[in-house]
Amino acid sequence: MRNKANTRTGGEVLVDALRVQGVERVFCVPGESYLAALDAFHDVKDEIDLIVCRQEGGAAYMADAYGKMTGKPGICFVTRGPGATNASVGVHTAFQDSTPMILFIGQVASDQVEREAFQEVDYRRMFGQMAKWVVQIDDANRIPELVSQAFHRAVNGRPGPVVVALPEDMLTTDVSIADTPPYKQVEMHVSEEQLDEIDALLSTAERPLMIVGGGGWNAQAVSDLQKFAENYNLPVAASFRCQDLFNNHNPLYVGDLGTAVGPKLAQSIKDADLLITVGARLGEMTTVGYTLIEAPVPQQKLIHIHSGAEELGRVYYPEIAVNASMPAFCRAAAKRKPSTEPKYKKWAETLRKNFEEHIQTPVIPGQVQMGKIMEWLRAHVKPDTIITNGAGNYSAWVHRFYQYNQFRTQLAPTNGSMGYGIPAAIAAKLQYPERTVLGFAGDGCFLMNGQELATAAQYGANVIFIVINNGMYGTIRMHQERTYPARVSGTDLQNPDFAALARAYHLHGEVVEKTEDFAAAFERCEKSGKPALIEIRIDPEALSPKMSLSQMREQGFAKQN
Repeated sequence: MRNKANTRTGGEVLVDALRVQGVERVFCVPGESYLAALDAFHDVKDEIDLIVCRQEGGAAYMADAYGKMTGKPGICFVTRGPGATNASVGVHTAFQDSTPMILFIGQVASDQVEREAFQEVDYRRMFGQMAKWVVQIDDANRIPELVSQAFHRAVNGRPGPVVVALPEDMLTTDVSIADTPPYKQVEMHVSEEQLDEIDALLSTAERPLMIVGGGGWNAQAVSDLQKFAENYNLPVAASFRCQDLFNNHNPLYVGDLGTAVGPKLAQSIKDADLLITVGARLGEMTTVGYTLIEAPVPQQKLIHIHSGAEELGRVYYPEIAVNASMPAFCRAAAKRKPSTEPKYKKWAETLRKNFEEHIQTPVIPGQVQMGKIMEWLRAHVKPDTIITNGAGNYSAWVHRFYQYNQFRTQLAPTNGSMGYGIPAAIAAKLQYPERTVLGFAGDGCFLMNGQELATAAQYGANVIFIVINNGMYGTIRMHQERTYPARVSGTDLQNPDFAALARAYHLHGEVVEKTEDFAAAFERCEKSGKPALIEIRIDPEALSPKMSLSQMREQGFAKQN
């Protein structure tokens, strides 16, 4: 409720600040600690879409997915204590994925601080290493200033999450304060001298390889990067879960790095004489536990381009370190052409051939062949289809056997967080209602945030959810069988009928137990006119695309003997 002339409540100032900063959608779980802000959202409901979620973890994942898709900070509101702790999983995801995001948390009133009041938490300590910045706004007069700073910090340098705590009494205080202008995104540029140095290293290289990843990208930067690669005939690999940063059908694309890296690609990283890393941090997953690249001084010459200066030289010593934004670097690099004829055409062709061999679909135990299903999806859905997933062995099917053609057609957490795919798919469909969105989950992964089916139904987010059910926490079982064969402990699951559960949420539900039944089930989902779910019941023996459960168990016994 708007206040008397020339004054606004802190809640109204806050919501007006979001409106000025260009916020179009907010994900939340309501709480009494920020009622004044919720009331202020009522007055701008034609400008800001308030999406009410069923659990704070789901809301935070949706905000992260929004940030990935748009490059603008995803906004999430939660209440204090339990609300903030539930949302922390999304903050951690945004931090490791370099996603711009702002989490607003209702806080205890100022006169109750340091008494362990109801649900009181010191968020500076709680989120200190998990966010780019944590601030508590104690004075309503400073809301415009500190919200502006939050947006600038979230998007500039290495993008990431910011946490803002909102004392309850601050939000109800009447103040007279002007709004600040919209935030500005700052670009860091590569110098011509650095581009000359890069060209010089490429001119003598015989086995170069470019690795792309990280945050801060847009569609133009991806297009410019492809032109740069084509000008220099550079083979390109994607870092963990960043496959949509380079067209997978391009003959220069040679695969992705991470949990299911092809053995030949892994060896190629070791054999390369020059690595050009654009945007990726070269973290544990991308380097397979820091084994593909030797730390701190790599055997390969390393050119590292990153938007965060603190990442350059953090783990690996770079021959050339470039602190630049992805759009600015790619725009400049796309204009360059090699000073001499590249010597590595055959090298690039070999890496591509290895990739094409790696994605040939295997036969797995049981009546459901996931490889054939992925082949059908590749042929059936449009190139701009968005694929989301969380974590688990099932994700290998969407990483290895689906081909990404366009920027932001893949949404997956690089921190390996379970439960991400369902809420991310909902956020994607709300943002792009005209596009097909497929939300993949394993049976364990789905039940981390399956309650967000209610959110999909409430807002008409017509996602097709695909749940791959093998009755276990598959990734953990895989490691368990390798390390402690035949000693199953804590990895079996008793699951509901997921299709029936979907129907209970007012979705269309299907069960697939044979490969040949999938296409018709999928087409019925498309025609249903509402969110839909397909449960694929897969043989427990089909633990991964590469190896059955029995084979892993035998491998485990062999290691022990």
